[in-house]
Amino acid sequence: MEATHSSSENSDKFAGFWLRLAAHIIDHFVLGFVIGAIVSFTMLVMGISASFLEDMDNPATQMIVISFSTVVGVSALVVTWLYYAMMESSSYQGTLGKLALSMKVTDANGEKVSFAQATGRFFGKFLSSFILYIGYIMIAFTEKKQGLHDILAGTLVLRK
Repeated sequence: MEATHSSSENSDKFAGFWLRLAAHIIDHFVLGFVIGAIVSFTMLVMGISASFLEDMDNPATQMIVISFSTVVGVSALVVTWLYYAMMESSSYQGTLGKLALSMKVTDANGEKVSFAQATGRFFGKFLSSFILYIGYIMIAFTEKKQGLHDILAGTLVLRK
């Protein structure tokens, strides 16, 4: 594989908006299953059930629910971050959704990204979302099919 790519020669190698959206949907199903299992297990361990939640007027119940919600929210963020950053910086170079659709994440030279670079890409997605998803919409219009998070992290998503 060449170290650098000419965009005119390889424009068909960049993964476009719709393909990346489909991979994103697959990844959300995977993460939903994993996070759902974590939530269910945590509820079981903490003894939280529907009958327990009927007593929401009790301050102790409210504190348990707030604590549980905080733990689940932080856990979901950490699991999602590690899923994306570890998978994209691994030898697979992509999440399960990207692998299923024959894509990989690379640096600007087509090489594997570091964990730090994949982490920057992950957290850059928050910025892409906060500005009315314009950071994602950019994928459809940029020469190398990069979203704002890709530009910030110096990454490309290529078709295999």
